[in-house]
Amino acid sequence: MNKETLAKDILKMVGGSDNVLGVTHCATRLRFRINQSEKVEKSDLEQHPDILKVVESSGQLQVVIGSHVADVYKEIERQGQFDDDHSGGKSGEKQTIISRVFSLISGSLTPLIPAFAGAGLIKALLIVLENLNLLTPEDGTYAVLAAAGNAVFYFLPILLGVTIARVLGANPYVAGAIGAALLEPNFTALREAGNVVSFLGIPVPLLDYASSIFPIIIAVSLFALIESNLKKVIHKNLQIFAVPFLSILITVPLTTMLVGPFGVYLGTWLGDLVNFLINSSHILAGIVIGGAWSFLVLFGLHWAMVPIIIENLKGGSDLIVPLAAASIAAQMGIALGVFFKTKNKDMKALSGSTFLSAILSGITEPILYGIILRHRKTMIYMIVAGAIGGALIATFKVELVVFNFFLNVFTFPAQSPMGLYILGIVITIVIAAILPILFGYEVKQPKKEEADEKDPQQLNEQIMSPLSGQVKALQQVEDVVFSSEAMGKGIAIEPDQGEVVAPVDGVISVTMESGHAVGLVSQKGAEILIHVGIDTVKLEGKYFTCLVKQGDEVKQGQPLIRFELDKIIEAGYPISTPIVITNTDQYEQIQEVVPFEGQVQKNQDLLSLKKKS
Repeated sequence: MNKETLAKDILKMVGGSDNVLGVTHCATRLRFRINQSEKVEKSDLEQHPDILKVVESSGQLQVVIGSHVADVYKEIERQGQFDDDHSGGKSGEKQTIISRVFSLISGSLTPLIPAFAGAGLIKALLIVLENLNLLTPEDGTYAVLAAAGNAVFYFLPILLGVTIARVLGANPYVAGAIGAALLEPNFTALREAGNVVSFLGIPVPLLDYASSIFPIIIAVSLFALIESNLKKVIHKNLQIFAVPFLSILITVPLTTMLVGPFGVYLGTWLGDLVNFLINSSHILAGIVIGGAWSFLVLFGLHWAMVPIIIENLKGGSDLIVPLAAASIAAQMGIALGVFFKTKNKDMKALSGSTFLSAILSGITEPILYGIILRHRKTMIYMIVAGAIGGALIATFKVELVVFNFFLNVFTFPAQSPMGLYILGIVITIVIAAILPILFGYEVKQPKKEEADEKDPQQLNEQIMSPLSGQVKALQQVEDVVFSSEAMGKGIAIEPDQGEVVAPVDGVISVTMESGHAVGLVSQKGAEILIHVGIDTVKLEGKYFTCLVKQGDEVKQGQPLIRFELDKIIEAGYPISTPIVITNTDQYEQIQEVVPFEGQVQKNQDLLSLKKKS
């Protein structure tokens, strides 16, 4: 993957940087706020080989990239020349209030995911150490680790002030200062002392704003409105000090007197409502949340639940996350079941690697997009297993006691009782694994023997080797984009010569400025990507010479790229070269002709393709 080219392609297909109001990213996807959606080339985004999925939800255009999304995001920021608040102007489209609220919540919370994940794991570690009697709250080590784990949540109004302001296009540092005012020691001391306080004769309710979300969301929304209007009436030369002065002077008192208390009560009411529904029928809630949570993840709506979860934790525990974990466990189980069921080496490698990645990191998007959405039959298994697991965990009365939004082996201590939680997760994984083993995971296509007999040659195609060298399984490539088959099925070659030739007669569809990769479409419709080496884009074209350009017609065996093999190896880059069929979904079978670890020469048979009839 060429991150520079991918970022350039994405920016172009979303309508250019002027059409981007804001962009953030989470663990696997870019989240765009778009000015005019009609300018977005959604079909082109969906067909791009480096993009797993495109989702429009909650006022956002979500482009699923994978685990390397952070690198692509940085490149998009650089190429788009976005300023610190990631704002590109005012929206030209009307959104519903609900869409705006969801967009604001998800857009402001997703940048904080790494901080949540790290702090949550530290809090879980403390629980383990304390249960093992290795630390006590009186120990200095405990105090330091507790500070590291608690800080992001205690000072959440400050951090959220910054991220919310970026979403709204306001000054993020002034917004952070407004959040800090709610936690200022002299102000919080008034509440602890039980004092009665007024501002200009108006009573000020003294509430606990630590770890709160809704008060700062409302306060910064008010600040953004105030700042925008002040800029309209204050001379430009005076704005640098007058606008922040007046904004803080107006917003902080209003927040402490009115906005903050309303936000606290709103969060409490929402939490009480959700918990009432769960407690009214705990098992039914487990069935619904366990069975449906993955669909919230699919559309990126799950982050809207975070404020309620954090509000619940302020009261001691949360019931939502353990139930939702059943749905994530079901995805893991499906990957495990497919691993044991399939005889296809490529699918076995994909399912095995994604299961291990998920159980260790909690990121299941490669399973969701690489297996479940590709084989829709497994979606039923995910719902069934998730619902059963949710009901079990609800029956066990498991609660989240420290914040963590990721299900993996390292976050088990965040739940209580931990043993029953692990039991529920294991049972869910087992059920989800058994279903594809018993009933299969592929939907059998009806046989069309007549079509095969009439024109079998239209269904089959041979792909010749574009390189000489040793054949490897695609799953051995040191790049998750290729090894997970997110870009499609194929094969890899460890070249022993520095030349790439055309594997088919066709047309060049993609070339790279760095010369390290080329794409072409065969006369029968196979879309083939040849990517020389891993991370070789960093060489910026050094040691590569591309001999063709986009739109050129080529004949099988015609040289496409020449490269200096020894110098690339000396520079420290893996030289494994994936040859990927990027329109894999159009093929019933993609089979290697040369055995793995065997040798192949240029222009020898490499892959056999059978198109879906």
